[in-house]
Amino acid sequence: MDNLLKFYIDGEWTAPASDTTMPVFNPATEEQIGTVAMGNSSDVDNAVAAAKAAFESFSQASKADRLELLHRLKNVTKKRIEDLAQAMCVEMGAPISMARDAQADAAVGHLQGFIDALEMHEERTTLANGDILMREPIGVCGLITPWNWPINQIALKVIPALATGCTCVLKPSEHTPVSAMVYAEIIDEAGYPAGVFNLINGDGLNVGSALSRHPEIQMMSFTGSTRAGKAVTRDAAETIKRVTLELGGKSPNIVFSDCDLEERVAASVDECMFNSGQSCDAPTRLLVERSCYDDVLRIAKNAAEKTTVGDPTRTGDHIGPLFDRIQYNRVQAMIQRGLDEGATLLTGGLGKPEGFETGYYVKPTIFSDVSNDMAIAQEEIFGPVLVIIPFDDEETAIEIANDSPYGLAAYVQTSSKQRAERVASRLRAGAIHINGGIFNYGSPFGGYKQSGNGREGGLIGMEEYIETKTLHGIT
Repeated sequence: MDNLLKFYIDGEWTAPASDTTMPVFNPATEEQIGTVAMGNSSDVDNAVAAAKAAFESFSQASKADRLELLHRLKNVTKKRIEDLAQAMCVEMGAPISMARDAQADAAVGHLQGFIDALEMHEERTTLANGDILMREPIGVCGLITPWNWPINQIALKVIPALATGCTCVLKPSEHTPVSAMVYAEIIDEAGYPAGVFNLINGDGLNVGSALSRHPEIQMMSFTGSTRAGKAVTRDAAETIKRVTLELGGKSPNIVFSDCDLEERVAASVDECMFNSGQSCDAPTRLLVERSCYDDVLRIAKNAAEKTTVGDPTRTGDHIGPLFDRIQYNRVQAMIQRGLDEGATLLTGGLGKPEGFETGYYVKPTIFSDVSNDMAIAQEEIFGPVLVIIPFDDEETAIEIANDSPYGLAAYVQTSSKQRAERVASRLRAGAIHINGGIFNYGSPFGGYKQSGNGREGGLIGMEEYIETKTLHGIT
């Protein structure tokens, strides 16, 4: 934990230029678990200078050498999986079983997806006209990651930078610095050259903005709120750098009456509540065909009331707390807003679950009889809160699903393959999950509209870190 007060720059843990610090809390106990250094523009300059110097040689590393480093990274990551899981359990309240099986597992899963992608990647091809197309690393990359899936998002940004020959400066969420510290130790042990990967902590206003504005950074990759994504885009515009964004969501989940209601509705509720609802692609709008509406309400209510809240250190499939007091208050305010808007509270509601006076725990909550123009249907709540909206026919379901500023993911429950593909083709979202189809490592992830631009994961995600160059006249 001593390294929380240092930054990893040019291959060493160094004292920051800034003397500002911030306490780090365990959201389950509300106790302080550490203190993290908060950087400033001078720290950004130091990290970028190290990354720029390292780029001169690392950008020339062969594909074989980069693959060898990725395999070494995979071996070290596997050794530190439990450390990553324990870190996320403590710093963000992820239940330990989920922290192991999903949160930490992403470090290896995404890495294998990028190894497969790099093996397939052609860095030099000849076009039909005889010209040669070269694919090269874009340069120094600024990477900003969130607190809700800390290592998942670090892996989706850091690994493609390393795979393509880029160098990078990572600013993880200042609220979840422990897992990022462990990941920096993993990269160091894997043997990456000094300056290829650099880590500095800080907030968005100071460090994030300094990265986005920095003239020596060629590409910014940001995951977080749509509001903050707009700020990154504005800051990056002055230097015309590439910007990729993975932002908010309010994903629709369309339930048709021909699906297995008992199975698919219960699973849909579970997926909404997973990670305590703190996932940008969570299926938080359940759109239900009116002919099965009453049955769905019964099944959903039962599933939510079976969702247990518990201590993150205990194994099991329960959900944990929200990650901090601010987020808890936001979710409580949105639940109150749903009540004020006239939605029917099916289960859950305001306050903490019984027996959880300490910690930022929220009752699994469902609103029914919601109209899509309500705030609880349009705004991202980011907590274990589901809204249920009835529809009369397929066309109306598609219209409601697309009536959102977001377009990250969508879900369809139906026994008809033809209907599933027909509806999916008209949904404006980056990923469509049909009858519980899960995201697989190596597939692209990203959204339409205000859910962002660009994609992360696998070959398509790796291409975000690549520039193309055309050679004319070589025979």
